[in-house]
Amino acid sequence: MSRAHNFNAGPAVLPLEVLEIAQKELTDFNGTGMSIMEHSHRGKAYDAVHAEAVANMGKLLGVDDNYQVLFLQGGASLQFAQIPMNLLLPGQTADYVNSGAWASKAIKEAKKIGAVNVVADTSKDIPTNMPDYASLNYTKGAAYVHVTSNETIAGTQIQQFPKTEAPLVCDMSSDILCRPFDLKQFGLIYAGAQKNLGPSGVTLVVIRKDLIERAPATLPTMLQYRTQAKENSLYNTPSTFGIYILMLVSRWLLAKGGAAGIEKINRAKADKLYAAIDNSGGYYRGGANKACRSIMNVTWRLPTEALEEKFIKEATAQKMIGLKGHRDVGGCRASIYNACPVESVDALVAFMKDFQAKNG
Repeated sequence: MSRAHNFNAGPAVLPLEVLEIAQKELTDFNGTGMSIMEHSHRGKAYDAVHAEAVANMGKLLGVDDNYQVLFLQGGASLQFAQIPMNLLLPGQTADYVNSGAWASKAIKEAKKIGAVNVVADTSKDIPTNMPDYASLNYTKGAAYVHVTSNETIAGTQIQQFPKTEAPLVCDMSSDILCRPFDLKQFGLIYAGAQKNLGPSGVTLVVIRKDLIERAPATLPTMLQYRTQAKENSLYNTPSTFGIYILMLVSRWLLAKGGAAGIEKINRAKADKLYAAIDNSGGYYRGGANKACRSIMNVTWRLPTEALEEKFIKEATAQKMIGLKGHRDVGGCRASIYNACPVESVDALVAFMKDFQAKNG
């Protein structure tokens, strides 16, 4: 069976090497006669997987003794509420940057918990945009500052993270480990695994240890970071198979040279695709401001919606999957996450040129 060119925004493409290892080990993990899904989360077989997953993420992200890696559930959507529940105390204000659809959702949830100051809003900008983070007027004494590093729907990405007095909190769901960054700049980062780390069902949280105990003791047990931190993310049954796949993906990333190594590949892929857009004479129009284009989610429009529908239909027939833009904005989008092969981008660029020649 030939593999499809998977441009889905998430759940998204996984490395073929990882899938092949999982396939081989699916019914018999390490000679135990059982799938890893059948092992107890407190047994030796799974414990080794869990420990490697934590260690690998630590290596990839530069985690030191001041931070803790957590594997949670509920996706980034639960983190939208859990973060203010734990970090936004009565009488405090949290600063949020509204850079698009996902930041908007985070703001909506935080407002249910406490006081929120939206320090910038580019969510309605056309072409889509990111604010100038260096010039923002942050709240003095803010509980934290929340940003979204990459807006999947808009196709925009923070180019340089801001330096803030308050702890910087970042939703990195759609670009985690696509490039290096300094973890010490953040109080907390989080990411749903289903775009760059593994399958859906696992949420990575890396939190500075001094923030773990900030939550009020009256917060429900499962919503306190301290609960999972004290138990190494094993307070309740974790997503064992999801963490197993995440462990394999982290191995794959380390073999690629970590974030620095994969960034070179990612930028080469993005450059090819943006060149196809920019060199089309206006036939393809990029959806994001060039200064803040994402290297993970590339968005564009065609001259008419009818042509966009034809483009997507014909691309799908050639096994290019997931190119339809988000329902809220339309157009086209290619999600070219870490595991998206260069060959898939090459195939898409060739199709774009051919489609324009036939329909321009």
